[in-house]
Amino acid sequence: MRTSGVLMHISSLPSPYGIGTFGEEAYKFVDFLKSAGQYYWQILPFCPTGFGDSPYQSFSTFAGNPYFIDLDKLSEDGLLKKSEYANKKWCDSETKIDYSLLFENRIPVLKTAFSRFSETDDYIRFCDENSYWLNDYSLYMALKFVNHGKPWYEWEDKYKKRDENTLKEFNEKHCDETAFWKFVQYEFFSQWNKLKSYANGNGVFIIGDIPIYVAGDSADVWANTGLFQIDENCNFTNVAGCPPDAFTEDGQLWGNPLYDWNEMKKDDYKWWKSRISHIMKMVDTVRIDHFRGFESYYSIPAESTTAKIGKWEKGPGIEFFKSVQKSLGKISIIAEDLGFLTPAVKKMLRQSGYPGMKVLQFAFDSDCDSDYLLHNITPKSVCYTGTHDNDTIIGYMKNADRKTRKRAKDYLGLTRREGYNWGMMRACWSSNSNIAIVTMQDLLGLGSEARMNTPSTKENNWQWRAEKDYLSDSLAEKIRYYTNLYKRLQGGKNVKNN
Repeated sequence: MRTSGVLMHISSLPSPYGIGTFGEEAYKFVDFLKSAGQYYWQILPFCPTGFGDSPYQSFSTFAGNPYFIDLDKLSEDGLLKKSEYANKKWCDSETKIDYSLLFENRIPVLKTAFSRFSETDDYIRFCDENSYWLNDYSLYMALKFVNHGKPWYEWEDKYKKRDENTLKEFNEKHCDETAFWKFVQYEFFSQWNKLKSYANGNGVFIIGDIPIYVAGDSADVWANTGLFQIDENCNFTNVAGCPPDAFTEDGQLWGNPLYDWNEMKKDDYKWWKSRISHIMKMVDTVRIDHFRGFESYYSIPAESTTAKIGKWEKGPGIEFFKSVQKSLGKISIIAEDLGFLTPAVKKMLRQSGYPGMKVLQFAFDSDCDSDYLLHNITPKSVCYTGTHDNDTIIGYMKNADRKTRKRAKDYLGLTRREGYNWGMMRACWSSNSNIAIVTMQDLLGLGSEARMNTPSTKENNWQWRAEKDYLSDSLAEKIRYYTNLYKRLQGGKNVKNN
């Protein structure tokens, strides 16, 4: 079945409270997708943002972002008074997120809501069903606040190395703090589950995202040091990244601790299976980031300041995915297979049966016969104009070199009159890929100011938000027209265009 969708992270939804939430605007967006004939809403990782405000550097891969909890819904539930949050300063710009203001204001407001919360059977059930990650996460967050935000590997040894009696004593002393973080997660998942049910009920399905690596400063690593390449003193021995290439002379030093795949194999990848099972309760399809890292990964000594010195190590390979499928059944997965792909990686992708990604912006960097050109794209794939790591189409066409722009214009027939963004999106929709995804920024015709992330940079990322009145009936009609024209209409109910 040919389908299409829109990439729009929760954080980018408009709201009066500094960042997108699971509130009214999220429901409006679902209505818009339905009206536009779209089948998918693709989002970025749900998890709390950490270093650099990135959803790919989170305090927990299991937890949800507290900023996404809608304050108006807490008010409707009697947990907040509007006067307690409506007049706070949440941002300086309607189209940019100010994470420092959010950090300063959102947690105190949520603590006010918590002070009025009474445990229910549903809450107790939630805590019990999620205890396998929630207990460690809530304890970790409580410890982090007591330690003034320091990463866990800078705590006192008794906390860092998880002395059982010390943690028990701390938990008893700070039970209100740990209970607060459980409450936050309960509200997050309660609000999200209602929104997802609404989306699914309207024929809109969610594509989520799971990063291959987790942040070093996270509850995941603190509670499971034996599953990572970490020594007995809790020091990282090797970290993740990418080697130097034509675009980055020093390579990319991500800094995430690497997995000890041999150790993980001993319990048949139990932690990873819990992680995948957890995300699949929240979404309908999941994009696995850096898929090639399961075949082989780039290992950099932890003391390195660049990614120049490193080596490739073997990952768990196709056996990992066979084991996951055996335990969890068939899962709808999209493999992020971008970057340098060896024959072994391509073989693993074929064996997995997962669709890979085809990004049109990557098709014109040289005059070679790129796999991303339309005539080379096969149905078992997902076609994107660009991802969260790409510039917008308008920004791309402005900033690319002259030869790249000419190749794109000539191949796709791009014109200013139609709009470069609409020409490239039409190409995406017309492709052979079973699924076509475009970004909300490109649908709005925005420039580089709306770019979500620039890899290898630490500032001004993950901040874009849509203006309040960004959706319109005319835009939905235009998207629906092209969706129908290229036989991707929601539910496959394509009709004759007049």
